[in-house]
Amino acid sequence: QVQLVESGGGWVQIGGSLRLSCAASGNTFRIGAMNWFRQAPGKQRELVASISIGGSTNYAGSVEGRFTISRDNAKNTLYLVMNNLKPEDTAVYYCHADPHYGWTADYWGQGTQVTVSS
Repeated sequence: QVQLVESGGGWVQIGGSLRLSCAASGNTFRIGAMNWFRQAPGKQRELVASISIGGSTNYAGSVEGRFTISRDNAKNTLYLVMNNLKPEDTAVYYCHADPHYGWTADYWGQGTQVTVSS
């Protein structure tokens, strides 16, 4: 099993910044690519950013240029730096781990709330 625990959420003013962290523990050798998803009230969960084991990244168009995903494989930690935050970024942010080659299960964190307002 793998456990994912997010931290770093909270309230921030429009235009502000936050850094989310996701600490992985357990059988972390089962983890492949990692992702940040978010879900706003009344909306479907959406993929925000992804990063491969080797560090290749992809972003949703709505956050490109404002958010940066990174991972520290030695510390088993995933990060999301969010700059120039907008009200539409308000959501619960979830850490997600894809299975590494040879494994099948994926994993979710419990989520952390990010609220952006004036």
